[in-house]
Amino acid sequence: MAKSSSSSSSTSVSDKTFTGLSNLIKLLPTGTVFIFQFLNPVLTKNGDCSPANKVLTSILIGLCGLSCALASFTDSYKGSDGLVHYGIATVSGIWPSTNSGSSNSSSYKLRISDFVHAFFSVIVFAVLSLLDSNTVKCFYPSFESTEKALLMALPPVIGAISGAVFMAFPNSRQGIGYRSSTDSSSS
Repeated sequence: MAKSSSSSSSTSVSDKTFTGLSNLIKLLPTGTVFIFQFLNPVLTKNGDCSPANKVLTSILIGLCGLSCALASFTDSYKGSDGLVHYGIATVSGIWPSTNSGSSNSSSYKLRISDFVHAFFSVIVFAVLSLLDSNTVKCFYPSFESTEKALLMALPPVIGAISGAVFMAFPNSRQGIGYRSSTDSSSS
């Protein structure tokens, strides 16, 4: 008997770990990170910035951060037509849902956890983008040589804190680009 309770508790721990890992992967939209990694060296001129480059890089970081936050409020569902539809969670349900015939719009309402997830996704992206070597060279070049320990320690610490939050408060949203929850539960 002790073995079955031990194996069931280890199964629940591993399930929670994998769920937390999947939520951490969904934390930063891959396309947003790719666009930042692709455009940042171009806009910062590999860290040799002019004032115009600083403005353009700031706009890029702001837009990518906004994209990370908005992705926390997107969801997908299977409509009555059998197709997967995407929308944004609102206080009254998912929007737009009028033409797709969502069966239970109330399950897609905004929750406090959506704001927590958005906050942590922006924090993780901010650490990723603001501590990028090109960004550091562009905006605060003296920081790179004097605060190397902080540049090395901050990303793993923020990642661990965010990972713990996402394990404690799993994300039930299936954003754009992920299978809908109704689609995955039926298969």
